[in-house]
Amino acid sequence: MKNVDQEVSCPSCGWHPDGKEHWKCHCGHTWDMFSTGGRCPACLYHWEKTPCAPKAGGCNSVSPHMDWYGNLDGWLDEELTFLTVPEEKERRGSRGL
Repeated sequence: MKNVDQEVSCPSCGWHPDGKEHWKCHCGHTWDMFSTGGRCPACLYHWEKTPCAPKAGGCNSVSPHMDWYGNLDGWLDEELTFLTVPEEKERRGSRGL
C-alpha cells in the first residue's frame, strides 16, 4: 500500500491530517478519517464529505472526501475496492467468492 500521509491535504487551506482522531461519526465513534478512506470503523458509515479539523489547525471547511487526495483519487478508488464490510465477508463464507 502506498504511503500517502504527506500527499493528503484539505483542498481549501492545505492543512495535512496528522493521523490523530479528529473526526466524530454520527454513531459517536471518534477516529482518524484518513486511516479508513472515510469509512467509520465502528458503524461502517462511509463519509462522502470531510470537514477540515479546526482544533488541529484546519479551516473547518467541508469538502468531498476524495478531493483531499488530490491526484491520488484513482489510487484510493483502487484501494477501496479491496475493502469489504463484514456482512459481505460473512455472506461469501465458504463459497470463496
